Amino acid sequence: MGQRVVRVALAAGVIVLGLLLLLATCGGGSGRDRSGAAPRESAKRGAEPPVRLPVPAEYIAAPEWQVREASPEYAIARGVDRIGLVERVSADRYRLRAVDAASGATRWRSGAWRPLSDPRHFPRLLSVGKDGREYFVVWSYGKVAGRDDALSGAKAVVALDVYAVEDGSRRRVELPWDGVPTVDGSGPGILVSDGGADSAVVDPATGRVSRVAAKALGAPRGCRDCRVQTEVRTVTDKGLLVSGRRGFWVRGGWQSRETAPAGADAASGVPVSVADGRILATWRKKGGAGAADFEVWAVHDAADGRVSAKVECRRPALASGRRARAVLSPEGRYLVAGRVGFDLETGKGSCFEASDGTEPLDLTVVTDTGVAYGATGARAPVRVDLATGVPAVLPVSTSVPAAEVAGMGVFVGVDPKDRPHLFVHARRG
Repeated sequence: MGQRVVRVALAAGVIVLGLLLLLATCGGGSGRDRSGAAPRESAKRGAEPPVRLPVPAEYIAAPEWQVREASPEYAIARGVDRIGLVERVSADRYRLRAVDAASGATRWRSGAWRPLSDPRHFPRLLSVGKDGREYFVVWSYGKVAGRDDALSGAKAVVALDVYAVEDGSRRRVELPWDGVPTVDGSGPGILVSDGGADSAVVDPATGRVSRVAAKALGAPRGCRDCRVQTEVRTVTDKGLLVSGRRGFWVRGGWQSRETAPAGADAASGVPVSVADGRILATWRKKGGAGAADFEVWAVHDAADGRVSAKVECRRPALASGRRARAVLSPEGRYLVAGRVGFDLETGKGSCFEASDGTEPLDLTVVTDTGVAYGATGARAPVRVDLATGVPAVLPVSTSVPAAEVAGMGVFVGVDPKDRPHLFVHARRG
């Protein structure tokens, strides 16, 4: 079954695990700075002393580089090991900076621009890859001042600034859109949706926009529940990934009923999260021993639905109402999401839970060595080696990485004045 039941004993008075900020994505235009200067901290007289974070023992204590007063919006382009940072230029203008993940050296800067949304808030940023090329996508949503959109009939637009990560070249796409959008870059295309069945896909290489009507999403024949709670989830190389109440499918391609993991009810699949061509889904067990008490978690390949790894977990007594976010290690061997972790090379999974199905761990990042980090249910920092499945609670002051790239851990913290900083620490060995 591959299940490991874990009980984590916590001392009273655990301090809230802080220093993890919400990540996202944003961009700019022209005017690139190729100085190569890394944003390292100065030790000049009168300068504030550099901020230091206590990090896990796997990382070198001193940061390789850091950014003071960093934006809450950053994204990682893993194919070229670069980090995109949205920077405030003035009260209502922003720009995008691309830096080398290992050294912090600036590779290019965009020109400054105003977002369509409230200028007091950072525009959103994400990364997307297609055909071996990586892109940073900055997006905002709102009305275009002084312009009549009566012909489109839209009350507002989604503005997408798509930057080639290699050189900062920019393409702008404006998409008429009513209602608050959801923008996703987990597949080889930029998905804009209403969180349901209405969607549009933007090709990052050409800017071409493709729309698929809700009635044309192609629910599998005979799956009545697939037409209930329909949601477009991401873009795959084969088409849109769509889910219903009890089933998911790629339009014009495979369907979950044909790719259910062994021991699962084939008519019960529900996708939880998508990450770089991997779909994490939950399934009910087939009738028999434990069917009422356990569920199957499986990782599927988005290209053909094939199961890469699976594990059985206890069904929680109370639903948490939280969707676990799937995160892959940089080279793609390991995947973690909330209370589950997988080795996609061996096909084995681990489930970290209490005997009543509650979720004592929330894993949020995993390295290429198979070490995952996150927090306990009481928000104490935790480290788990997926090879052994044994969690270790870290000292409460320890910061855990928000991401891993190029053998470096990306940490987010605040200084004594509550200003956000970005720290990048090299992993030992």
